[in-house]
Amino acid sequence: MIVLGAGSGGLAAAKRAASYGARVAIIEGDRVGGTCVIRGCVPKKLLVYGSKHVENIKNSSMFGIEINGVKVNPGILFKNVRKEVDRLNKLHMDLLEKANVELIKGWGYFTGLNSIGVTSTELSAPLELKAKNILIAVGGRPCRPNIPGASLGWVSDDVFLQKSFPEKVVVIGAGFIACEFSCILNGLGISVKQLVRGGSLLKGFDKELSFSLQESMISKGIDLQFFKEIVSLEGQIGDLRLIDNQSCEDKCGAVIFATGREPFLEGLNLDSIGLKTAQNRIRVDTRNQTNISHIFAVGDVTDRVNLTPVAIEEGRVCSDNLFGQKNRDVNYEFIPKAVFSQPEIAGVGLTEKEALDRYGKDSVSTYKARFRPMSKMLTSLEEKCLLKLVVHSKSGLVLGCHMLGEDSAEIIQMASIALNMGAKKSDFDKTMALHPTIAEEFVTMR
Repeated sequence: MIVLGAGSGGLAAAKRAASYGARVAIIEGDRVGGTCVIRGCVPKKLLVYGSKHVENIKNSSMFGIEINGVKVNPGILFKNVRKEVDRLNKLHMDLLEKANVELIKGWGYFTGLNSIGVTSTELSAPLELKAKNILIAVGGRPCRPNIPGASLGWVSDDVFLQKSFPEKVVVIGAGFIACEFSCILNGLGISVKQLVRGGSLLKGFDKELSFSLQESMISKGIDLQFFKEIVSLEGQIGDLRLIDNQSCEDKCGAVIFATGREPFLEGLNLDSIGLKTAQNRIRVDTRNQTNISHIFAVGDVTDRVNLTPVAIEEGRVCSDNLFGQKNRDVNYEFIPKAVFSQPEIAGVGLTEKEALDRYGKDSVSTYKARFRPMSKMLTSLEEKCLLKLVVHSKSGLVLGCHMLGEDSAEIIQMASIALNMGAKKSDFDKTMALHPTIAEEFVTMR
């Protein structure tokens, strides 16, 4: 098998295939690890941890800890994060070698139904490989808006490379990437304005939790502005002038475009082999098979759920079926999602609105708990937690579990097990609480 792309899905598929004795080559023109490891989930989460330290230090005196002369240097944090990313890149390369997967550095493209060409500055001439099976796992990349001066703004990839930041940054977008970067930079003492095209944050997440996050972000000093859309950008990094759809001008040091991602299909030469796409995404069946029987696709290039653990499972299932004589499908039910904002949002299953749309008002019951967490009791912070259970009234089945607050992602990960096993509200009710914790509220709601 030839795997195009050494991201989460491609790595998982390649190593699983090799474990069955298949001869596998993986082609990657960038560093090994993909979006998640190199310029996504992993460095982002490390930045979240770093930015939280500032708030903790500011409130440390209430816990009897006196700290004087605190100085925030974001450049040091970003430098250390890049160092960790370099370590992980080397680690993944070593793991491929141990798994007997051949890593070929370069950019791959189709030269035929069973052949892949590879170009690289390290090669004197293009290389051509052939295989019985081919897996496309090249991932995605950030989008820039089609406006004058768009090249002057950063996308998420650029943010991780910065050695210093201006005093004021404008973030464009309403999704999880926009909210996470706004919270990170705000936590590091940078003035942040976030422009949102619509009237709310985080489409696809529970609306009540999203609104609560909005309130929290504003209370922490983030200037959230809705129904605003940037139409042009002028100047240079450090001295930018942006104009929005209401003809308002604003000056800032940097602009971050967090306006979506798209599959990185450019240069693959898919049209030459007749591989079908829809809206720039590769169409696949339940086995991640394309319209060409021996060509498969997983991860962010497909029209399925674009999350790292999903890509990993898709890659493993693909190789299990091809080389392990197994008969597996990916379970897309109850996939947990999180936003590593400050505070975090996480959820699994149906949101309240999705449940009402599917089952109707008379068949859905919602249980909530809203409170100030104990970790904030000795501080001046008014940050709240909000926990929700969405339940099918007649059967008692828990349809969704959602949370805003510290450690939301850790808690929802465990709740995902319960929902995946078909837990009912009565199962939550008869589970003993662990006190004092935030998560105990999920088993004490009445």
